[in-house]
Amino acid sequence: MASQPGPLTQWPWQKLGNFKYVLLAPWVAHSMHKFMAASGEKRDMINFLIFPILLLRLLYSQLWITFSRYQTAKSKHRIVDKSLDFDQVDRERNCVRNAIESDGELDGRDDQIILTALLMYMGNMVVPGASHLPWWETRGVAITILLHMGPVEFIYYWLHRALHHHFLYSRYHSHHHASIVTEPITSVIHPFAEELSYFVLFAIPLMTMAFTGTGSIAAAVGFHSLHHTQFRTNYSLFMPFYDYIYGTIDKSSDEQYERSLKGKEERPHVVHLTHLTHLQSIYHLRCGFSSLASKPYATKYYMWILWPLTFASMLLTWIYGTTFTAERNRFKRLIVETRVVPRYSFQYKSLCERDTINNLIEKAISQSEEEGAKVITLGLLNQGSELNGYGELYLKRNSLLKTKIVDGTSLAVAVVLNSVPKGTKSILLVGKLSKMAYFLSLSLCKRGVQVEMVQKDEYEILKLQLPPELHGRLVFSDSYTSEVWLVGDGVTDQEQLRARKGIRFIPFTQFPPKLVRKDCIYHCTPAMVVPKAYENLHTCENWLPRRVMSAWRVAGIIHALEEWNAHECGDVVTGVEKAWHAALAHGFLPSEDCINWVTC
Repeated sequence: MASQPGPLTQWPWQKLGNFKYVLLAPWVAHSMHKFMAASGEKRDMINFLIFPILLLRLLYSQLWITFSRYQTAKSKHRIVDKSLDFDQVDRERNCVRNAIESDGELDGRDDQIILTALLMYMGNMVVPGASHLPWWETRGVAITILLHMGPVEFIYYWLHRALHHHFLYSRYHSHHHASIVTEPITSVIHPFAEELSYFVLFAIPLMTMAFTGTGSIAAAVGFHSLHHTQFRTNYSLFMPFYDYIYGTIDKSSDEQYERSLKGKEERPHVVHLTHLTHLQSIYHLRCGFSSLASKPYATKYYMWILWPLTFASMLLTWIYGTTFTAERNRFKRLIVETRVVPRYSFQYKSLCERDTINNLIEKAISQSEEEGAKVITLGLLNQGSELNGYGELYLKRNSLLKTKIVDGTSLAVAVVLNSVPKGTKSILLVGKLSKMAYFLSLSLCKRGVQVEMVQKDEYEILKLQLPPELHGRLVFSDSYTSEVWLVGDGVTDQEQLRARKGIRFIPFTQFPPKLVRKDCIYHCTPAMVVPKAYENLHTCENWLPRRVMSAWRVAGIIHALEEWNAHECGDVVTGVEKAWHAALAHGFLPSEDCINWVTC
């Protein structure tokens, strides 16, 4: 919002929430009926194309946003070297209050799409010469270009200067300038009154063509797209000669442009290697929809409309045979990058994909070492026991590897241990055995906590792995009465249903368990709250809340900050207490948001 919101700041349909899209329904229906009922030259093509054109423009703008964010994450060419945060993402999702509470809004662009569609439908209906347009009219195109270079640019320049007067700036334009780190979407984020003034201004060429009978579909669509892909240079739109004429050009503009072209080479110190999970997860990346990426992952019913694009993206990631950079952050002296293996969770379960995935991960590790990275962490299924032995496979293939491979077990175990309520005497361990399960059991037994298991085979295996002096703390039981459950992979619905009311489920897995009981307490997967000094964090990590990071990812950052000169992979751990105290010392905290957590 502007610092002192003025009249008509909010959009008229603000209170309708997601029902605002219904406003377009009668216009679209009337357009389709009108087009189908007519025949031949009586069909009004411009009226019929209004809605499809706006949808295409929405897709076009999203492609630019995706490309821009991808380039920002990996490129050295940046104009502003500052941090983007959740506040800016929320502000640009919607120009009004409660933006964070509204699902389904596409970064504030949908309000503009609705306004544009309504005005175009109305104009087509009431303005003489605005219907039944030919595809091309040379005179109209020439008029549009001349009017834009002349009165439109001139009036826009002075309108923009007026908006920077303290009276209008505090009431309207300050909302736009609250975004310091500009992205493509920033250029179209304005309060309603300001946006309306731009529409009146940009209507000059369109209305002129209509009244002179020189309008065409090409000119109307082209000019509309032109003013929505604007690049603001100081006060001008995208032709800065008025800034030169009136002396308002920023003298540092050319210098800044040249400096950004040269760029500043930055190499990561820490690389976190993750992968895609569900098919829709690609939209939750930073380069996807920011309105989705800025919130914990949840399946949205309306996203199934995009299934052709989703399927195409799956094929693209399958063909695109290398990892890509999704996010770049700063913390203290470190540059931290998140890179994505272009494979989905279901592909990790396929035996025929195993060698390909291992090659992708190994290539990413080699690239990180070439760039001088100190640490690479293996997130989610990238550290699977069957896939690569918790990362040990890559050490066997390259014993001289300088970049430290960290699977984060020590810190993840520490987070789980500190999630267990104080005074707990016994804990039920369920699910498949893993490295996490072993070190959790070892730590709990050393603390004098009784670890119960209900699976005989798993119990016998774990008992052989534990030191003999701790065997008395590991108990085979046929009851499910423990008040705290440590939940691993493979826990069934039937097992959860046997739990008593109020049981606390604490997962020690990469993925959250299925929510079966509404009368029990579910924790999220091991995670910690990041310090405020952690920069450029404006997306949620999968299903985790804002500014909460998985313990496995945090472990790599701590490893680099502490300059520990050892790998943590295979059967090796850094040390549970050592990792926990180091994380706390660097400002990472236990996450209280992870209690009573629910997944969709």
